[in-house]
Amino acid sequence: MASIASNIEAIREQITSACLSAGRDPAEVRLIAVSKTKPATLVKEAFDAGQIEFGESYVQEFLDKCQDPLLENLPLEWHFIGHLQSNKVRSIIDKVSLVHGIDKLSTAEELSKRAIQHNLQVDYLLEVNTSGEASKYGMHPDEVVAAAESLFSMPNITLRGLMTIASPERAEAQEEFRNLRLLLESLQEIAPDPSKLTELSMGMSGDFEDAIHEGATMIRIGSAIFGWR
Repeated sequence: MASIASNIEAIREQITSACLSAGRDPAEVRLIAVSKTKPATLVKEAFDAGQIEFGESYVQEFLDKCQDPLLENLPLEWHFIGHLQSNKVRSIIDKVSLVHGIDKLSTAEELSKRAIQHNLQVDYLLEVNTSGEASKYGMHPDEVVAAAESLFSMPNITLRGLMTIASPERAEAQEEFRNLRLLLESLQEIAPDPSKLTELSMGMSGDFEDAIHEGATMIRIGSAIFGWR
């Protein structure tokens, strides 16, 4: 069985290859190791292999890991990548470097409210439902454009980009990745400061190379690093 270290090395080589094929700098793509459902021991193993950024999806599990003696003093950067309910925002807001899963205007408003209370400046991404599947979270692309002015004006939070979970079929996923990039470009045209709006969190273990070809700046990899859950 391959080690976590060798898995990370292989993925980084694939990132480099995909970037070069797309005419991009590999430094433009950040690897987020999706550690949800995995124990602190495996997070530590990945950290020892040079991985710094980790993605969690479940609030209580995330809080437990933050406080785990094995991890609490390490310079980890936590990303919250799961669906985030408004009533859970206060639990994580001072512990994450980026919130990926804001999928409603009301949740962004709660994030702003809690950031003010904690005297924090919080970065976040909007989750977009690019496939139109009813089972998926995320704002419709038209909703994103309509809400943009409100999102840009909320205090103490900064919209840094967009996130999506693509369809399993490759051709559909490629189109969804492309549409997310085009949506980001549309937002940049109306953003007060386009230089802050640069992130595309898209692509997972089975499709990250296609996502990189369409402009991903963050890929979220779980099973290819830690094995199947």
